[in-house]
Amino acid sequence: MAIYSLDGLRPVIDPSSFVHPLASVIGDVIIGARCYVGPGASLRGDFGRIILNQGCNVQDCCVLHSFPSRDALLEQDAHIGHSAVLHGCTIGRGALIGIGAIVMDEVVVEEEAFVGAGSFVRAGFLVPRRTLALGSPARVVRQLTAQEIAWKARGTAEYQDLAARCLTGLKECRPLTAVEPDRPRASLSDAIPLHATRPK
Repeated sequence: MAIYSLDGLRPVIDPSSFVHPLASVIGDVIIGARCYVGPGASLRGDFGRIILNQGCNVQDCCVLHSFPSRDALLEQDAHIGHSAVLHGCTIGRGALIGIGAIVMDEVVVEEEAFVGAGSFVRAGFLVPRRTLALGSPARVVRQLTAQEIAWKARGTAEYQDLAARCLTGLKECRPLTAVEPDRPRASLSDAIPLHATRPK
């Protein structure tokens, strides 16, 4: 895996966490227990510190960075969707950052709040607890439902399980040349996308 010390600062990764071999973790980065960091993610602790508290996930191709002497902080069970960019912000406990969102310096996304996919959250913005922020620039559009918060918590638990699965079951291999008969599927939960939970 691409783990680098810089100026004597070595990343810290709890042994119960999984960092994909194609992720980059540089310098002042602290990854707590039961975290998942996906392929292509870049956690650059070359200016400010990057902290992932217990149970966080940072999915494929995300970028985490900060200005000098400032932190990019993910509190417990924060959930960062594919290709999101976070710079010098604080993501609260149980919060979700949607796919492709950009979250700028000194933003605070409070506990169990969501930032919608593709949103741009300008510097210094506050996303209050259990609200949804959307758009470019993002604005708070409504309170979240209990069902949405429960859906997110379940998804985060699945990423915590994925970290454990990858620690024991991810192996580099050669591909097959043809699909085998009766090919099994990954045996996972019956999770569905959030939009599929809404009444039609």
